[in-house]
Amino acid sequence: MSSLYGSIEAGGTKFVLAVGDDDLNIIQRITIPTRTPAETIEEVIGFFKDYSLKGIGLGSFGPADIAKESATYGYITNTPKANWNMYDIVGNLERALHVPIHFTTDVNAACYGEYVKGHAQGTKSCVYFTVGTGVGAGAINAGEFIQGFSHPEMGHMIVKQHDSDTYEGNCPFHKNCLEGLAAGPTIAGRLGINGEKIEENNPVWDYLADYLSQAAYNTTLLLSPQVIIFGGGVMNQPNLLKKIKAKFKERMNAYVATPDLDAYILQPGLKDNAGTIGCLALAKKHFD
Repeated sequence: MSSLYGSIEAGGTKFVLAVGDDDLNIIQRITIPTRTPAETIEEVIGFFKDYSLKGIGLGSFGPADIAKESATYGYITNTPKANWNMYDIVGNLERALHVPIHFTTDVNAACYGEYVKGHAQGTKSCVYFTVGTGVGAGAINAGEFIQGFSHPEMGHMIVKQHDSDTYEGNCPFHKNCLEGLAAGPTIAGRLGINGEKIEENNPVWDYLADYLSQAAYNTTLLLSPQVIIFGGGVMNQPNLLKKIKAKFKERMNAYVATPDLDAYILQPGLKDNAGTIGCLALAKKHFD
């Protein structure tokens, strides 16, 4: 009989909960709104209580403390999300569910999903960017996450501002970092309407492509991953990936011989399942 594993994608606006088997097939999945910790965790516990799980993979919004030697390992730390600051999410779930939990960031989980079953399957290294409400990234080399005293914060790298873009940026810490210039809310910040309502030839897509191509350029020179994947809601704009590749090629100027760009800069092979598959795979790996 196949073992069962749990997946928790803990986002700032919603939690995606799932149960899967040894082959990482998703058996059941639900989405719940992110409310207070007490309300949200009660629903999480209710979803899993009828399953006999070997482990749970938890990919969380952050900042989060994923260093196991830390006194606050398993905490969501200095987040601006109301009521979640310094919340011991791993400790509370393990005490309630009596199941071991493998804890990482939401982007690390999505990165791992693509590594085990998506567009990075069969590679030794990959980087996954999510471009949505914020911008974050996870990186894997030789099957392990790249991290030091904390997880990478590549979404806050400094980028050069496009000559025609007068937007000052909305990051509360850095103003015009990558997240401050390229995350979803920056579109409405510039134009007053959300991205899905904006035509493909609007200059805002050229601005975002420029910043995201800089992220790919910096990532290539720093880490030389075999694959770079861009996911998240902003990437649903049909021509954005094409624009990123064109700007990347122009910016790199043949300095580094990367793989063919159609196999190097990609959107998720698992689409919206990358985080769920990644969490299930991490739970299984942790148990094994």
